[in-house]
Amino acid sequence: MNFWVLLQGFGLGATMIIPIGAQNAYVLNQGIKRHHHFTTATTCSLLDMLFISLGMFGGGALLSQSQTLLYGVTIAGMVFLTVYGALSLKSALKTAQPNEEETPTAMSLGRKGVILGAIGVTVFNPHLYLDTVVILGSLGGQFSGLERVAFALGTMLASIVWFYSLSYAASKMSHILSQPKVRRIIDGLIAVMMFTIAFMLSKQL
Repeated sequence: MNFWVLLQGFGLGATMIIPIGAQNAYVLNQGIKRHHHFTTATTCSLLDMLFISLGMFGGGALLSQSQTLLYGVTIAGMVFLTVYGALSLKSALKTAQPNEEETPTAMSLGRKGVILGAIGVTVFNPHLYLDTVVILGSLGGQFSGLERVAFALGTMLASIVWFYSLSYAASKMSHILSQPKVRRIIDGLIAVMMFTIAFMLSKQL
């Protein structure tokens, strides 16, 4: 296996995966709460691996030609991101009461809810399809045989390293990031990010 090609895949994968805001915000949030945060990282990594595989081995061309599918995903993504942003905004504006514990929807649903949330921020994000499936798929299509496998593994490794690092760092800094004032700032920034992404998606319709 060509190690240099694997490194190329890792570098390009990182540049595509790291900027995907909805996933990062969700992983960061769960890490701060220390609520099934490694389950969240695992779910996002596995989904990225699935979409990367689809792109590398033929799915990218099919998706790029399916305007109906991309349109449907875009609409669903706008709705999901708007709702998620509204919940984050509500949390940011909420006045914390003494000894009051946060009871977000994902936490009340437990591990299953966390996994469903991770699936939502991944599957309903059209940018992920364009970046990991279409673009990385096209770049990976320049290789053949074991080199294509090496490139795909490199991009998958970038996803795994990033999500677990983000989740671990957030959990370790949770004593700072979970303070009420800091928490509200983070929730506010997440809300702005979700609304911004939803608005950008609306302009693509």
